[in-house]
Amino acid sequence: MSKNEVAKKKPLNRKPFWVGFDLGGTKMMACVMDADYNVLGSARKSTQGGGTDKGLKRIIGTIREAIADAHMDASKLRGIGIACPGTVDAEKGILINAPNLGWKRVPIGDSLHRTFRCPVGVLNDVDAGTYGEFTHGAAQGARSVLGVFPGTGLGAGFVYAGQLVQGLNVSCMELGMIHLPGTHLGSVIPGTVMLEDLTSRLGIAAAASVECYRGKSTKLDAKTDASLREMKSKALSMSLKAHEEATARIFQNSIHYLGMGVAMVVNLLAPDHITLGGGLVEELPKYYLQSLREEVRRFAVPEIFHHVKFSIAQLGSNAVAIGAVSWLKETHR
Repeated sequence: MSKNEVAKKKPLNRKPFWVGFDLGGTKMMACVMDADYNVLGSARKSTQGGGTDKGLKRIIGTIREAIADAHMDASKLRGIGIACPGTVDAEKGILINAPNLGWKRVPIGDSLHRTFRCPVGVLNDVDAGTYGEFTHGAAQGARSVLGVFPGTGLGAGFVYAGQLVQGLNVSCMELGMIHLPGTHLGSVIPGTVMLEDLTSRLGIAAAASVECYRGKSTKLDAKTDASLREMKSKALSMSLKAHEEATARIFQNSIHYLGMGVAMVVNLLAPDHITLGGGLVEELPKYYLQSLREEVRRFAVPEIFHHVKFSIAQLGSNAVAIGAVSWLKETHR
């Protein structure tokens, strides 16, 4: 008897369950969870293009695949928490703008509610990751948490006294969009540079590709052929660990600027915990933890900085899905 035939004969699990959904710029993932946040099944698909209609169909199909993978009774679905890469209107369940997807004003909440007939929570992906670490990860027990996630861009989320910091009808904490004095050839506004351009994996990779072309990061060049598309977090961390001077300088400068940005938030909101995640941090956890702490110390008010604890995110690839479900349960209690 084949594995599929055995699965068909197995009775459905009729316990209540929830779905956490991580909608990324390149991939999407649905996780089926029980009441204790144990992952019972999952499904992944590439996000692809094709517009919002096709995208919504892929989201619905991925959720159904995850439910089938967990072998759950679909009628016992108690809610869906979906985290999106962009600004959202959490109250109305609308993805306002996702630049990496080309989606604007998409009523994701209504679409999923009509299909699955259950409560749906829609929030920003970094907000979800931060909330997940606050409720079930590295920042449990904290009063207020700043989540900082340098990846393709620079994302941040803030939990203040147990509540996600959000605007009246839009998500916020767009740390990467802070404009600083300075410029580069890609600056949208000459004379200014966004913090994301200086601190993201994409920004680091762009600078590193120039150094490869100049013959100064030979190991990185050999691994990536100086191609920006090939300069993933693993390749960049390899070059840093190999003590390539040009790469090390780029990382040092990047974390210097990231420390300035994080210190702005520390001075304004006084979090007692900062947790770090994202691809670069996962590859270089000790480096980011130690270096960023020192840079934030440099720019933060000493009396405020003294109470801040730093940690590396613990939930890994499930952080966003867990945070989305946890936030859904809290808001629909």
